[in-house]
Amino acid sequence: MSLCFRLNLSAAVRCPTLLLRPRTITSSLPAIINTTVRTSSTRTFSVLSHQTTSSLPKIAHRTITTTTTKMATKDTPSGGQQSGKITDWVNPNDKSGEFKRQDSSFRSFISSSDPSCPFPPEKGRYHLYVSYACPWATRALIVRKLKGLEHVISFSSVHWHMGEKGWRFPTAEEGGKGGDAEGEQVVPDPVGDNKFIREVYFGVEPEYKGRFTVPVLFDKKEGKIVNNESSEIVRMLGREFDGIIEDPKAKELDLYPEDLRSQIDEVNEWVYHDINNGVYKSGFATTQEAYEKNVVKVFEGLDKVEKHLREVQAKGKGEFWFGERLTEVDVRLFPTIIRFDPVYVQHFKCNLRDIRSGYPAIHRWMRNLYWNVPAFRETANFLHIKKHYTCSHPQINPKGITPLGPVPDILPLEEEVEAVKAAKN
Repeated sequence: MSLCFRLNLSAAVRCPTLLLRPRTITSSLPAIINTTVRTSSTRTFSVLSHQTTSSLPKIAHRTITTTTTKMATKDTPSGGQQSGKITDWVNPNDKSGEFKRQDSSFRSFISSSDPSCPFPPEKGRYHLYVSYACPWATRALIVRKLKGLEHVISFSSVHWHMGEKGWRFPTAEEGGKGGDAEGEQVVPDPVGDNKFIREVYFGVEPEYKGRFTVPVLFDKKEGKIVNNESSEIVRMLGREFDGIIEDPKAKELDLYPEDLRSQIDEVNEWVYHDINNGVYKSGFATTQEAYEKNVVKVFEGLDKVEKHLREVQAKGKGEFWFGERLTEVDVRLFPTIIRFDPVYVQHFKCNLRDIRSGYPAIHRWMRNLYWNVPAFRETANFLHIKKHYTCSHPQINPKGITPLGPVPDILPLEEEVEAVKAAKN
């Protein structure tokens, strides 16, 4: 049973955490400042933020002393998992409380230039397993569309729910119209009739010991996993199939151009650590210290992105990271930003600011990609995104309650939240 309802958006007041606009604003809200936090456990870090009374970020500094109290045994949060389970995002024996992402295990390449490569680019040979909920898988799905590979590489999405056996394949009813996991190609496994992604891994390597992640680029001809590292799949789909792509514009699109490669690599590196993976390190942290350290890095990274995009947009020569040129940087950053307000603000406690009221340049960049580049909008499934995080992480959300907001998921290009409208007047 589904509940259909309508919200009067014109009457609804969307309440931002903080308003940051490139102009002088008089506000009763205290400005967030650069803060050094010193606790009884001698941890020190900084929060870099904007003042609300200036067109550019300003930094103030003060010292705050706090006390970190250890949680009594009876106060241990529910949802904790025993060691060895898929849902152990942090090793229970790791006292640091830090989420540490494992390296991907399958790292072969499809090559169009090496005749000896066992994985040549061929139409119909490869299948891409994804989850619409997963930002890492979504970036591969975006490139598949951008490069016109819909008829070259097949794909399917798992159900949004991840349980103790990992990602599972949906039934036909679940993925169909009106199903609880509705979406394009949300279907039972079309390749091997498996019930879980883990079975794809074990079918290739029976003694596999790693995590059962998506995306997975699978060779249907040889029955092998080619690669499960999203950044490498993005790179392969972006270049290695150019010889068999029929759409001239898609073939011409170069997401990793020679003259920008060093800059792309540099940006990808810090965006991954501070933002893409940073939200997970914040959300999965099991100690206050680990959470605070990582959430600070997330917003330092977002501040850096905001500054860059503001400068690009001021030049009036394009809306992408590199102005008029769409690259890997846009593809890799977008899936995190599109999830930020609906999920990461509340679920991962990344709530120093949100995107739609706190980062005007990022908000503009994100909406341009979503509304003006179909590959980004068509691969964003907010049903999967919101239900996965809120219902698959019982250690964070034991009751599996999914917030309704923000409404809408993505604002139209010319619409702003009420506080931003007020600031412009």
